[in-house]
Amino acid sequence: MKTPVVLLFGFEPFGGEDINPAQEVVRELAGERIAGHRVVPAELPVTFDGAISALADAIARENPNLVIGIGQAGGRASISLERVAINLIDARIPDNSGVQPVDTMVNDGAPAAYFSTLPVKAMLTAMQSSGVPSELSFSAGSYVCNAAFFALMHLLATRHHGIRGGFIHIPYLPRQAAAHPNAPSMEIGTLSKGIGIAIEAALQHDEDIALPLGQTH
Repeated sequence: MKTPVVLLFGFEPFGGEDINPAQEVVRELAGERIAGHRVVPAELPVTFDGAISALADAIARENPNLVIGIGQAGGRASISLERVAINLIDARIPDNSGVQPVDTMVNDGAPAAYFSTLPVKAMLTAMQSSGVPSELSFSAGSYVCNAAFFALMHLLATRHHGIRGGFIHIPYLPRQAAAHPNAPSMEIGTLSKGIGIAIEAALQHDEDIALPLGQTH
């Protein structure tokens, strides 16, 4: 019997960096067995068209039970579980192919937004209980990470019913933060531990837990 799959995708370096912590975490966890599932990696280009196409191909190829994306969020100090993907691209910098869309939609025929279908509060609780700095986030930005997150949720809603998915942002690695004064960072071991715990919690909870963790501003 085939082992069920968790598809874990991350991105190549971008924005002048020579490393991407998301890519490194995906490589660290590739092939791991978590809660009876095998972690299958996918590395996406930091281009709007290329990332969405590569993600669609990976989902069709692997037929996973769960899909989780990881992206770099320089400036954040915690692992951020994203709750909402928006149908908007407003690129502050060009992608790796030199394209810089402004005020355009990820998908013209799709809704304005999608919510993650991951049990984000259960995942957050599990990470925090293990001492991993983590938080809920209500904005995945408007760059390639959010575009891939939105495309993922649209694919799951329209083509791959029954597969759950979502997105997680992570801080710089220490070697990156050294080039960005006052920027927080996190060691690869802590990042990989946190994402592994998050995957396990997602697989163990079909429904999220009820905790008052919303924002008042």
